[in-house]
Amino acid sequence: MRPCKLALILLFYCFSVSAQRKAAPVTCASCHRSQALTQPDTQMGRALQLPGDNPELTTHPKLTYTIGSYTYTVETQHGQSQYIVSDGTRSISLPILWSMGAQAQTWVIQNDGRMYESLVSYYPTLNGLFTTVGDEHMGPKTLEEAIGRPLTQEDVTTCFGCHSTNAVQDHKLNLATLKPGLTCEHCHTGSMEHLNSAMHGTKRVDPPSLSDLSTDDISSFCGGCHRSWELVVRAGWKGTSNVRFQPYRLANSKCYNGNDPRISCIACHDPHQKVETSVAYYDSKCLACHTTPRQANAKVCPVSKINCTTCHMPKTPFPGGHFIFTDHQIRIVKPGEPYPD
Repeated sequence: MRPCKLALILLFYCFSVSAQRKAAPVTCASCHRSQALTQPDTQMGRALQLPGDNPELTTHPKLTYTIGSYTYTVETQHGQSQYIVSDGTRSISLPILWSMGAQAQTWVIQNDGRMYESLVSYYPTLNGLFTTVGDEHMGPKTLEEAIGRPLTQEDVTTCFGCHSTNAVQDHKLNLATLKPGLTCEHCHTGSMEHLNSAMHGTKRVDPPSLSDLSTDDISSFCGGCHRSWELVVRAGWKGTSNVRFQPYRLANSKCYNGNDPRISCIACHDPHQKVETSVAYYDSKCLACHTTPRQANAKVCPVSKINCTTCHMPKTPFPGGHFIFTDHQIRIVKPGEPYPD
């Protein structure tokens, strides 16, 4: 091949590659590939699911449950799900627009312009429907009441604010900007400005690093959705129902130190990964403190150095919820002792 022709081919190839690179959109995954690959499939990433993207409903095309004189049916066909309530004579059928939860799910539905929390929810432990947690007290007297619990403005913003991204603006729900689940910008304030500066080559704008926060600040940050210590105390939530509020429970631990990064939420949990369920995985987290007697306020367990959480973070059933939570109040658990608030 003649040199000039080869040079033209190489030039054309380089131009094509350059053009492709320029055309490729810059996203968070362009630099943060590992986090961007795994985070969308976490429970937080799938905290809100839209029609057509719900594995639980797809694999359960027809679910039924009866409460009193009302029968509830959730039917899924071609990626669309209907929430049907019947009293035996009449029925109301409403499309499921928003599924709250990655596995266990409660549905937010609309009727006559108002949003409702479905009176029944899907629970994986039951492989079926049951009354939605917190709605056991409802005793509907009409078919319309049987749809579910009417949501207040505060209910709506709280629900969508924790289960989706960019859904709440100026304290109001904005469905036009809603992104399902928790994406980068939900937790990383300023990530879009950071992305834009990378795209346009302007002065780099970096979002605040969560890893730079103190343990207390991380607890409060995660507690925005998982409930902070202050909120639980002010609300007076007592009993085993508060086992689901991990920041509150963790802060009640004797070993909790608001300035020690070894006891923070992200010391044990990477929010970009699915929650690790292996007991052995957490041993190294516990032993980061409880290794030698020389470490202040960190006694060495005389029983074992493996499977630490099985003894010190007991599994606790959530009342009426068909869930079992790991109690994050780390302690020496004694048989028969009352649940510590």
